[in-house]
Amino acid sequence: MPEPVETTSPDGVDFGWVMQVTFVTTILVGAPIVAVLSTSADLPTWGARAEFAIRVGAPIWFVTSILVFVYAKRTHGD
Repeated sequence: MPEPVETTSPDGVDFGWVMQVTFVTTILVGAPIVAVLSTSADLPTWGARAEFAIRVGAPIWFVTSILVFVYAKRTHGD
């Protein structure tokens, strides 16, 4: 059996876990929110749709990342 190429032993918060959970949670929670909010917006072009998704999705991602980090800090941190 070959040795693993890399191993990790995080002290405190595992930032890899935080990034992965943020990514998955943002897709599962944020995508439906953006879709629902887009029904009331006038989005005639693909550019307008992309701008809307970024403008609404960025704050959702930011809030999700902060919440996941705080959760990880409280449960897995030192």
